[in-house]
Amino acid sequence: MTSIMTNAAAMAALQTLRSINSNMAEVQNRISSGYRVQTAGDNAAYWSIATTMRSDNAALSTVQDALGLGAAKVDTAYAAMETSIDVISEIKAKLVAAREPGVDKLKIDKEITELKNQLLSAAQSASFSGENWLYNSNAAAVGTKSIVASFNRSGNGNVSVTTLDFDTAQSMLIDTADATRGLLTNSYDADQLQATPSGTPRLYHLIVAPPATPVAGSTEVKLTGVTTSAQLDDMISVVDKMLSKLTDSASTLGAITTRIDMQESFVANLMDVIDKGVGRLVDADMNEESTRLKALQTQQQLGIQALSIANTNSENILRLFQQ
Repeated sequence: MTSIMTNAAAMAALQTLRSINSNMAEVQNRISSGYRVQTAGDNAAYWSIATTMRSDNAALSTVQDALGLGAAKVDTAYAAMETSIDVISEIKAKLVAAREPGVDKLKIDKEITELKNQLLSAAQSASFSGENWLYNSNAAAVGTKSIVASFNRSGNGNVSVTTLDFDTAQSMLIDTADATRGLLTNSYDADQLQATPSGTPRLYHLIVAPPATPVAGSTEVKLTGVTTSAQLDDMISVVDKMLSKLTDSASTLGAITTRIDMQESFVANLMDVIDKGVGRLVDADMNEESTRLKALQTQQQLGIQALSIANTNSENILRLFQQ
């Protein structure tokens, strides 16, 4: 039946054209934004996953910054520790030289004094961002320092932060509040460092850092005109012990530096992997979308033409009455 009141063909063509225009708007939005899933309405599950993972990536970016800050602190401590090891080695060499009969021990002591000042300067300078792991002037010990290493999300959705911990007691060289807390201010029993200890303590310390006082009965590693060969042997043993402790500390700092470098690389790779995973979920395939856009443009033209043809039916009926 043909009717001038209801044009079913035009209504069908118009409905098709509306659908095509809606699809074109969706495709154009994907092309302009670059996202296939931009809002929760596009795909609630994928949008939720992508939002959570983007948030985790932002946290990992902060972890990268924290690792950089931690690496700077460790590198600062390690550089000062290396310098201290070189200076301690030089002090040991000076003490061995003083063991030679006939040398001027007082002149050698002046050199040792300057080397001690260098140790003090190196320890005081090993500060980064207000933290010094080699020198302490506070009443409380510096304690264990933590470096943020990773941000983790478990299978059940719980989050946690992993840290790298370092006990500064291993690296503290000078402590002006408590001499026993510093590797260079603490006292060492030369008797215990011998192959066959006599049982009589012979305590020595290298540096005096006021207001801290050395352990009672401890003697400073210092040369005088009457320093005996036995005393020199004790001093050499004690300084060698200090050197061993500093070497162990430097090894630990070096291991932490390596661990931080590895963790930085891992975090960077992890962030890239997460970005790729999120992209697979929500990014638009531009090749596919451009192809769809071309097809929809063609369909739109055909839809407009079909609507135009449907609208001519009323004109054809009008011509019948004109005849």
